[in-house]
Amino acid sequence: MAENLVKSPRGRVKRTPIVGRSRLHVKNKDDNFVYRIVNDTDDRVDVFKENGWEPVQAKDTSVGDKRVETSGPSGSVAEISVGGGTKAIVMRIKREWYEEDQAAKAAQVDAIEQTMKEDALRGTYGKLDLTRD
Repeated sequence: MAENLVKSPRGRVKRTPIVGRSRLHVKNKDDNFVYRIVNDTDDRVDVFKENGWEPVQAKDTSVGDKRVETSGPSGSVAEISVGGGTKAIVMRIKREWYEEDQAAKAAQVDAIEQTMKEDALRGTYGKLDLTRD
């Protein structure tokens, strides 16, 4: 018995289910960088710039997928409308710097957890049991 195979017509763009919609997916990323989409409100972009993040040029990337209406970039920075009249821009930081920042955050959390443990051992918290997976 011949097997019936469903084939899409030639030349047709491959259909992607709607559940896979990714409005904020950044394309053409360089593996040496970590990317983030930053709302352009309350000087957030300037704060990110001060901390080593750089805007990504529109010619180097795009945001969203083929089913998502994205606004064209105004100027040379990759941006997308995120609703409510707010625009967001694509920013990136060197992976090395990002990992240093994450390690610093983890060290700060570890220090806070250590003080909680010390307080618990002195009896000021009652019983405390912290575990990590």
